[in-house]
Amino acid sequence: MKLLLAEDDVKLGELTTYMLKKKTGCSVDWVQTGNDAFDYAAASSYDVVILDWMMPDGDGRDTCARLRQAGYRGAILMLTAKDGLRDRVEGLDAGADDYLVKPFEMDELLARLRALMRRSFVPLQDDIVRMGELELQRTNQMVRQGGQEIQLSPREFQILDLLLQNKGRTLTREVILDKVWGLDADVNLKSIDAIVKLIRKKLESSDARELIQSVRGVGYKIEA
Repeated sequence: MKLLLAEDDVKLGELTTYMLKKKTGCSVDWVQTGNDAFDYAAASSYDVVILDWMMPDGDGRDTCARLRQAGYRGAILMLTAKDGLRDRVEGLDAGADDYLVKPFEMDELLARLRALMRRSFVPLQDDIVRMGELELQRTNQMVRQGGQEIQLSPREFQILDLLLQNKGRTLTREVILDKVWGLDADVNLKSIDAIVKLIRKKLESSDARELIQSVRGVGYKIEA
């Protein structure tokens, strides 16, 4: 199970992330702005997104609405100090599935997460992804093009898979780094450029080499 926490309070974010990992065993990503929450949720399949109402670049309600408009189908839990009925209604109308008022007890947060997870919002990913003559098989981490197997390293496979999951969307190098290695990893962003270059070289005998497009100064994308 994968969780995304958007909380700009550093102490609360650190504590909540630690407790969620410890108590649930889930993978937890933590961001501090609404824009980062949107980018991360759009780039990966999270079971639950936990959104703080007030963040530096806007409120969680707007981020929640943007996620729903963009097609995010996972669960969304709002965290807020606003406890008025109108506030709760606005949050739920924006697309949130549940609402928890600060300050909260960790046990209550965990109980609400368990209830949301049982509802199984996020559909399973397809085992096989096809684009033109390119075929990616997630179960055995195999890539074929025109029926011929292409040998990719685990990192190469992960980056290609991530880009295919987000067809039509530009992924920054920072997002790719976080989703493949984790932000705490001691990896230079130039390593991503080097790996993408290797993927292209391995696909150079096919039209698939043109799929991965560079977005100057930003990152990479595969057109839908």
